[in-house]
Amino acid sequence: MEKTTVLAITKNGVKIGESLKQLFPDWNVFAPSKLTTDAVGIIWYSEPTTEKIVELFKNNNALICIFSLGAVIRLIAPYLKDKKTDPAVIVIDDKTNFVISVLSGHIGGANELTEEIAEKLGALPVITTAADVNKTIAVDLVGRKFNWKIDDDSTVTKISAHMVNEEPIGIFQETGEKNWYKKLPKNVTIYENFEDLKKSNSKAHLIISDKTIDDDVSKESVIYRPPSLVIGIGLHWDTSKETIREGIEFCLEKFKLSSKSIAKLVSIKKPEDVKGLIDLGIEMGIPVEYVNREDLAEISAPNPSETVKAFEGTASVSEAAAIKVSNGELIVEKQKFPPNLTIAIARIMN
Repeated sequence: MEKTTVLAITKNGVKIGESLKQLFPDWNVFAPSKLTTDAVGIIWYSEPTTEKIVELFKNNNALICIFSLGAVIRLIAPYLKDKKTDPAVIVIDDKTNFVISVLSGHIGGANELTEEIAEKLGALPVITTAADVNKTIAVDLVGRKFNWKIDDDSTVTKISAHMVNEEPIGIFQETGEKNWYKKLPKNVTIYENFEDLKKSNSKAHLIISDKTIDDDVSKESVIYRPPSLVIGIGLHWDTSKETIREGIEFCLEKFKLSSKSIAKLVSIKKPEDVKGLIDLGIEMGIPVEYVNREDLAEISAPNPSETVKAFEGTASVSEAAAIKVSNGELIVEKQKFPPNLTIAIARIMN
């Protein structure tokens, strides 16, 4: 967990905090100054715990409280927002009998951290989220370790309910890592093509794709977007950010692809990086990668150009760069946007 803090407010709690500090040296452990001892690694605070917990709740990815569950709930209740922004909150009792996942079990990582702490302390982990209790798929965690994005999380709760109630769920996957599950629950069926999924008796769907999905299906689905698309870009030194963005958006719409699946923007290595491409990468939060002309010249692209070869030293930039970096399949051949832009798109093969 990126930033984790332990809060102890009893003598036994301080001892448990010491143990956690030894097990997890990067964690901070706080305790009220009235309990000050010669314990190593404890940060003693003088303000009321009601004030301190607000600061710790807001400034940490995970907060581990070593005191009663009821007290923790009363202290943090006024500051709860939603599961996407609230930190993971875990409670450990004063005798380390139980480690309880309280808040942000899935997205915040509290469940996983609870299991880890309990194992190290020899305590019993307490996890109450339905997917974990029923040993089924946690819909909001699918593909998370592979950096998949959920297209629209408004359907997650509804589809999760279908999953834990063991209603028929269909899965269709056409890109992304295939080993995201260990064993599928008995109510889940994989369909090899999208039409079969639509015709099935599935109550809901998990769809893993970089393509746009029609509204009727998406209403009953959680759609995951793996980072599978590499956008190859041929451009001039003065091609603007706006021109590049418009070209990419046109191609995505024309070929029914999702912008949330863009993994990289790639182009030829020039003597000086093109400002428009740099700025667009920053604006979109997508890395930009450059390929040497010698490497591009070795790629067999479907639409080589003698004009491009004369200017760039290689017959293909957008197609060759997309193929090279993706190490996959070209799914959108070169699209021209005269006078200074070409776009091609390749899919990373897993």
